[in-house]
Amino acid sequence: MIHIILYRPEKPQNTGNIMRTCVAINAKLHIVGPLSFSIDSKDLKRVGMDYIDNLKMEYYEDYDAFIKKHGDKDIYYITRYADTPYSSFDFKDIIKDYYVMFGRESTGIPHDILREHPDRLLRIPMVPNARSLNLSNCVAIIAYEILRQQNFNDLSTSEAIKGADFLRNEVNKHED
Repeated sequence: MIHIILYRPEKPQNTGNIMRTCVAINAKLHIVGPLSFSIDSKDLKRVGMDYIDNLKMEYYEDYDAFIKKHGDKDIYYITRYADTPYSSFDFKDIIKDYYVMFGRESTGIPHDILREHPDRLLRIPMVPNARSLNLSNCVAIIAYEILRQQNFNDLSTSEAIKGADFLRNEVNKHED
């Protein structure tokens, strides 16, 4: 399972988008506080839509509380200070739990945390003068790389709600 860890996110809209992504890919969301907004925020619920009802999520008052529970896990850290692209890491094991931490929109993951784990720092490549990407985009990029390496295990690769032939049937209706 993929475990998405948000270290003190600042924008409810990003967090809502990430919640929706987590539900769509069957990932668990871990939110490390304290937060500057309420998890019950209207903005967060609007962006997350009805997906939030199916979300697997855990909230931690602070980083120490998170580490107390998950400190024994191999956690990967997404940072602009890493030298190794995320695609260089092996995430193929579908049995293994992958924990990936993303930092605050304004400051990222604290440097003292990053310095403790130099072998698990991942970078999303971008042009040299770019500082960062949107947080919810970063989560999607990394999560889907993990899923790609696992051949999208347990995810639908065709239209499941309206049926695999939905578009073809629509085309045929318009041709008649």
